Amino acid sequence: LDRVLVDAPCSGLGTLRRSPDLKWRQTPKTISELAELQQRILTSAARLLKPGGRLVYATCSLLPQENEAVALAFGLKHPDFEPVPMLDLLGAAQVGDAASLCGPGGHTMRLWPHRHGTDGFFAAAWRRKA
Repeated sequence: LDRVLVDAPCSGLGTLRRSPDLKWRQTPKTISELAELQQRILTSAARLLKPGGRLVYATCSLLPQENEAVALAFGLKHPDFEPVPMLDLLGAAQVGDAASLCGPGGHTMRLWPHRHGTDGFFAAAWRRKA
């Protein structure tokens, strides 16, 4: 495949303003279990890509354990993939003020409810090396 989007099952803690009861349903154990599941799904999805294909990982969580930590672990375990900076992808899509949507270095995208007036989201992307 040329493109795979992993809209990962997550804690949903990026949607707290609409679903405040979510905070009472999560524990450190459930977050850890979700992060492990996310990693397995991401690894499985990566197998579907042909060389040059793009993999995108997304959650509606604000937690680093479900976002940056999963992305970092994937990158370390899969040297056949290289990160695609979200700043470049957003710029190519002509998204205005793309830098304000990106994490440090522009490699990930993060939307914050208090900053962007949306639910909380995270995304990272990789390209399978040829």
